[in-house]
Amino acid sequence: MKRKITVYTAAAIVVANMIGTGVFTSLGFQLNSVHNSYTIILLWLSGGILSLFGAFAYAELGTHFSESGGDYIYLSRIFHPMLGYLSAWAGLTVGFSAPVALASMALTKYLAPFGLQDSRWLATAVIIGIGLMHSFTIRHSSRFQNLSTLLKIVFIVVLIVAGAWMGNAGVDAFDFSKGWQQEIATPGFAVSMIYVGFAYTGWNAAAYVVDEIEHPERHLPRALIGSTLFVAIVYVLFQLVLLKHASAEALAGKEEVSFIAFNNLFGSAGGKWVSIFIALQLIATVSSYLWVGPRVTHAMAKEFRLWKPFAAVNAHHIPVRAVWLHVVISVLLALSGSFERILLYAGFVLQLMASLTVATSLFMPEATGKRFRSPFKPVLQIIFLLFNAWVLVFTFYDRPLESMMGILILALGAVVYYFDAPVAAKKETSVRP
Repeated sequence: MKRKITVYTAAAIVVANMIGTGVFTSLGFQLNSVHNSYTIILLWLSGGILSLFGAFAYAELGTHFSESGGDYIYLSRIFHPMLGYLSAWAGLTVGFSAPVALASMALTKYLAPFGLQDSRWLATAVIIGIGLMHSFTIRHSSRFQNLSTLLKIVFIVVLIVAGAWMGNAGVDAFDFSKGWQQEIATPGFAVSMIYVGFAYTGWNAAAYVVDEIEHPERHLPRALIGSTLFVAIVYVLFQLVLLKHASAEALAGKEEVSFIAFNNLFGSAGGKWVSIFIALQLIATVSSYLWVGPRVTHAMAKEFRLWKPFAAVNAHHIPVRAVWLHVVISVLLALSGSFERILLYAGFVLQLMASLTVATSLFMPEATGKRFRSPFKPVLQIIFLLFNAWVLVFTFYDRPLESMMGILILALGAVVYYFDAPVAAKKETSVRP
């Protein structure tokens, strides 16, 4: 019998997917384009509200379909197999692999005070080690994910409380002038939403493993919606703490914004300890993406000839080959490319594919029985889609190179789909890890 995970583990997957690289690094890139503190708060608040709207849609979709695979299943079954294929392709190449690479790269950045900055071998070792952790049983994965996520939550809450309670060490960082009305109408605001959207990526994570969740008709909506609300509150408070303890000039363009702010707050010795814990909590992020991503690839592999070898599972129903495919791609991304560029084109693709998936909820049958139904449907979904369309258009205008990189990745996936062929679903084969 296939072992199931509890609602707490499902929520841990969502929280660990969301609280990761973006919240600790994005502010510096946003401050390149916008500077007003009201604008920053509005960015993170808008991201939380939109993620909540998306979580409603995914909860409805996830309780309608019983298969793991998330976007791949919804787009394939409601729109067209090619769109599902492209979502799985995007997840394999950037959607799940890029966050793993970025988290491992950020981990080494936050260990810079100890002489390990840009240590690619360490990033590679972290990815491989966690891939190994997810290659055996659900029990192993659950325990590791729950423990690492608990560490993450305790750590960020402690930072928020300490940052709010302690003085700002003479740094006058807040800018609550009236200029925010002009800033939100600029392309820079839309591009900054891509960073925020990337930081919120993962609000849909539990939907990708729905057939591994106990009583998904009850527990999936709770995991998605409850975790998204919690993370949105944490994100807004954390940005306020960063702005309280470091000036916009000191943070603009920097990845290690959290280290800079807490170095001002705690001094160099305390800042180093904060840096260590930021690095450690990123392990939970890597873990959650290496759990969820392979399930999407596995769902596609069961239905398409080219990917069929990755449909194999071990005796405990773990898609081991898919796990290690994601490990290899994540390592390759970590060894090449700049942090900001990977973040931007990955964020562009993720925003686009999430929009298509939320759109599927507008075309599915009405929820009946125990299935979850999104409140205020279709108003919230339409708001989500319109806002994302605005962000994508302005991002393409302001950052055409990174946007085109994302589009080319999807175009390559369409070419691969053209030469691939569907296969009849067969019983999963077993392999040893």
